[in-house]
Amino acid sequence: MSQISRVRRLTAEQARRVAISSQRLHRAGLTATPAEGEVTTRHLMREARRLGVVQIDSVNVFARAHYMPLFSRLGPYSMGSLDKLGSARHQGFFEYWAHAAAFVPVDDWPLWQWRMQDHRIAAAREDSWAHENRRFLDWLLDYVRDHGAVTSSDVEHERNVRRGQWWGWSDVKQGLEHLFTTGQLAVAGRRGFEREYTTVERAIPAELREIEFSRDEAQLALTERAARSLGIFTEADLADYFRMKRADTRRALTSLIAQKQVRTVTVAGWEDPTWIWAGTSVPRASSTETDTVPARLLSPFDPLVWFRERLERMFDFHYRIEIYTPSARRIYGYYCLPFLLDNQIAGRVDLKSDRKNGRLLVQAAWAEPDAPEHSGQALAAALREAAVWQGLGDIEVASRGNLAEPLRQALA
Repeated sequence: MSQISRVRRLTAEQARRVAISSQRLHRAGLTATPAEGEVTTRHLMREARRLGVVQIDSVNVFARAHYMPLFSRLGPYSMGSLDKLGSARHQGFFEYWAHAAAFVPVDDWPLWQWRMQDHRIAAAREDSWAHENRRFLDWLLDYVRDHGAVTSSDVEHERNVRRGQWWGWSDVKQGLEHLFTTGQLAVAGRRGFEREYTTVERAIPAELREIEFSRDEAQLALTERAARSLGIFTEADLADYFRMKRADTRRALTSLIAQKQVRTVTVAGWEDPTWIWAGTSVPRASSTETDTVPARLLSPFDPLVWFRERLERMFDFHYRIEIYTPSARRIYGYYCLPFLLDNQIAGRVDLKSDRKNGRLLVQAAWAEPDAPEHSGQALAAALREAAVWQGLGDIEVASRGNLAEPLRQALA
């Protein structure tokens, strides 16, 4: 490995290797090493702390989004273990708007008080829904204190009637979300996929509730974590990681530069100013087919993928989720997962778990124009591992996509 402190210019391929390594996607996975044994909650917490955030999403076509990033890095593990860590009783994570809805290590609770305070200030405006419904919100807060962890459907009140369809919330749901967003309630866990709200005192350890950071201190700490996790980044990349305002990110980045925690670099083909975490090494290029980055299925909400601008700049990979695209207009498939291989996004695969019949359905498989020749075999191995993880048996491959036939042959 070559030290970045000695290298101020990087090729695009070197930048990709730094990003993949920083996201810990360069390893074979814990379960591939028999001496390590099975993935435990300790391993899950370690990886989650390094990421800083695990995004949550309701789509459950293959597997829910928050299970995927740790699978991509560790290999198969018990999803129930992650569920436990996300419950107030086990206090491994708390849920908040850290990127989008996300699990965050509970130790980071003090670092998010500034965002909760921002929401409280916005809610105090006279024209806000919260200001107009103060008495109702007080009643709702007392209800949760009296009843313990509740979902919105548990609350008995005449205003607990949904408005409209799909995401049309009742006043009860809107009130609970307000109290959660402003830090007056916390999430105790999920029932199905519905949030259970509880008091902060029940969910967050007292010693963490007593810690206070200034806004600048908290944002600096978060920016440092984002920089370390990304490895190499522009200001826009850094701001997106925890969805911070650009001005706040710029101020924190200036501090990191002054402290020599990040260094300026140039990357071939990148136009915007770029920085790299100080002391980061450029992983060596693979030299043989057996010395490659292991195949990885990535969630659409994986930190390597979620900022599409960076993804396209880094990997020359244009990616969009087509769930809400009419079927006749879809290009690749309903729920395609990017496929990482040999330091590049080699393709995408449209997966569906047929849980009733115990099958993993490959509805389409596509390789990028410059995908390695062994992409079919590598994807087959990744899918076998994914099927075992999800408790599925047979893998059935439809004929759609330029990688479908090589994949079918590799699975035969």
